[in-house]
Amino acid sequence: MLLIDQILGWIQKYETIIIHRHVRPDPDALGSQGGLACLIRDNFPGKKVYAVGEDAESLRFLLPMDAPDDAAYAGALVIVCDTANRERISDARFGKGSRLIKIDHHPVVDSYGDPEWVDTSSSSASEMIASIYRTHPELKMTDSAARLLFAGIVGDTGRFQFSNVTPETFLTAAELIKHPFGRQAFFNDLYRRKLALARLNGYVLQHFTLTEEGVGFIKLPLDLIRSFNLESSDASLLVNCFSDVENLKAWVLFSEEKDSIRARLRSKGPVINRIAEIYHGGGHPLAAGATVHSWEEADRMIADLRTLCRQEPLQMNSSEKDA
Repeated sequence: MLLIDQILGWIQKYETIIIHRHVRPDPDALGSQGGLACLIRDNFPGKKVYAVGEDAESLRFLLPMDAPDDAAYAGALVIVCDTANRERISDARFGKGSRLIKIDHHPVVDSYGDPEWVDTSSSSASEMIASIYRTHPELKMTDSAARLLFAGIVGDTGRFQFSNVTPETFLTAAELIKHPFGRQAFFNDLYRRKLALARLNGYVLQHFTLTEEGVGFIKLPLDLIRSFNLESSDASLLVNCFSDVENLKAWVLFSEEKDSIRARLRSKGPVINRIAEIYHGGGHPLAAGATVHSWEEADRMIADLRTLCRQEPLQMNSSEKDA
């Protein structure tokens, strides 16, 4: 409550607020960013509020990005949502404002921002933004804000299936769906897939490997991805497509980009974010992301996962979903 009051106090003091989030945005990154932008615009009229970062084609229906010029950062308050470390912040201008605030639910790997509001017990950064409304009933919540925050919670909890869901998560969702933002249309948009991606999904299901230790993995070279008329960012959406396979403990999907290979890791028990940190990444204990620079390095990550899964038991309460 104290941190929330401090953040609201800084919002009241600044006329320009610019909100960032992490690269390769997921629903929580956009939901928390957009939900906070709505909160400010709807309750503090007259302020200039910008949401910045690269577009994600599959999630454009959630939130259009703003494009302020560099001059907008002079004297501005900058808030970064859902981003554990500075190198993953989308749009490098985040340091050009007068004050920087961090709002995040990932384990701290890079302390930045003053104040720095980090709550690892929260299912999502969107749930954290929703708690601002819940602790300050005088604030108006619009249907647009409710839709964005609901999107973030749904995305980071896997539709309330993952172990990061708490009673508070359900109470928050219950408040959000009181708003008539069109849940069925929202779900239709969120889970709509290109035909090409469905075809690649079939390829992954046919070609992924499951080791005796319970490690699943698939390697997707860039030329293969492009043969389906897709890009690496599209392929990464398939990280959970074989997550329900029997005897699977942890898994990783490698999707090659132009200059590196993106690794998306998930787990049903073994703690994988420590391995992600070795490979230029990080995340949650059961959901993380990393970057390798060769297929040989990818093989070393797989070997590390196999060692981990020999040592740690399987939990049956499902995986988390954020990286």
